[in-house]
Amino acid sequence: MTRFRQYAWAVLAFNVLVILWGAVVRATGSGAGCGDHWPLCDGHVIPPAPALATFIELFHRLTSGLALILVAVMWIAARRVFAPGHRARRFASISLILIVVESLIGAFIVLQSLTGMDDSALRAVVIAVHQANTLFLLGAITLTAWFAGRAADDADAHAAPPRALRLLLALGVAGLISLGATGAITALGDTLFRPGTFEAGWQAKFSPTAHFLIRLRVVHPAIAMLMGLYVIATAWRAYQYASDDLSRRLAGALTALFFAQCGVGVLNVILLAPVWMQIVHLLLADAVWIIFVLLTASILSPRPDRATTQQAVPIASPALTAK
Repeated sequence: MTRFRQYAWAVLAFNVLVILWGAVVRATGSGAGCGDHWPLCDGHVIPPAPALATFIELFHRLTSGLALILVAVMWIAARRVFAPGHRARRFASISLILIVVESLIGAFIVLQSLTGMDDSALRAVVIAVHQANTLFLLGAITLTAWFAGRAADDADAHAAPPRALRLLLALGVAGLISLGATGAITALGDTLFRPGTFEAGWQAKFSPTAHFLIRLRVVHPAIAMLMGLYVIATAWRAYQYASDDLSRRLAGALTALFFAQCGVGVLNVILLAPVWMQIVHLLLADAVWIIFVLLTASILSPRPDRATTQQAVPIASPALTAK
């Protein structure tokens, strides 16, 4: 079970890397590097003499396929290690479903030519849905690793936190999903309509004749400021309620990460969204989401004292049962 938990965390880390490379694909306009072919690239398994854009897109497809395999292996292992009903097994199944959906969304984007310089409303909607599903996927893998270290009935051995705190956490999940979706749309606008100067970009946001992706740039920062205050307030309330060191450390880390994320977001706007800054911004966004999911799990099912900690119950073999 220790190996399974370590493997689940490794799967999470690999999926974050795949997501970051996906941002490189979008930021460099390489989404059309394989044309409108899927799963083949320009009609080939490995295209001969690929251009840089083709290599970037092909590498993303290969790593995405590997991520799917890793999650499938995690699902198989969870079914072998944990008894039916165990939360690690349940979230491993959810992770497998979500990464299949992730692949189907990616295929839809390619087959519908929603890549390159396409600036349609459909692409914006699909990009937002894609980002929301990505966050749900990261959350499911995170919870798989979290519950892998807990007994099947461990989460039910504690009194539920106050209803107000549970509501704060639930709304925080919804708010961060919305923030991520609007961030994906904003990043798309930055890629397609990169301003020459900061002043020009700022003025274009409020122009009634500007493209809708440019005008929508004001939405993400507004939601980010509101969510920043909300996340910090929720983390502080969770810190006050928590009786264990882990929850308090998570609350502190969440607050620090969101301050860092806001600072990077401001720099991203000032520097006109260079690719490397977009990657850093996305990495911090994923880190904030993962820590928030962990904090929510820790508050709703806090870690028991060491004296009462039970190991997760694996499926007993007939030989052990006989003994």
